[in-house]
Amino acid sequence: MKAAKFAIGQVVRHRYFPFRGVVFDIDPEFNNTEEWYQAIPADVRPRKDQPFYHLLAENEDTEYIAYVSEQNLLEDSTGEPIRHPQLGELFERTEDGLYRPKARLRH
Repeated sequence: MKAAKFAIGQVVRHRYFPFRGVVFDIDPEFNNTEEWYQAIPADVRPRKDQPFYHLLAENEDTEYIAYVSEQNLLEDSTGEPIRHPQLGELFERTEDGLYRPKARLRH
């Protein structure tokens, strides 16, 4: 099993689509429904044997939860804050602009 490239609290962006988000959970490999997986066009369907990330995501128009394969994510280095409404439930923003899980949620 491959180690995750990104960490909880890290801001990432999608490689092809215009959205970004904060990682709030990581699956070591695909762990969603087969129906969800098959809905992805075959020519862009990611491999299942890689980490998949749960994101508090946003695009220009809205905020939502996204589930994205590692191969389709890049580090976001803009430093711009994330505006997702659930962000405050899970994270604290540090003085240097990073997102740290709230103490009650840390393992």
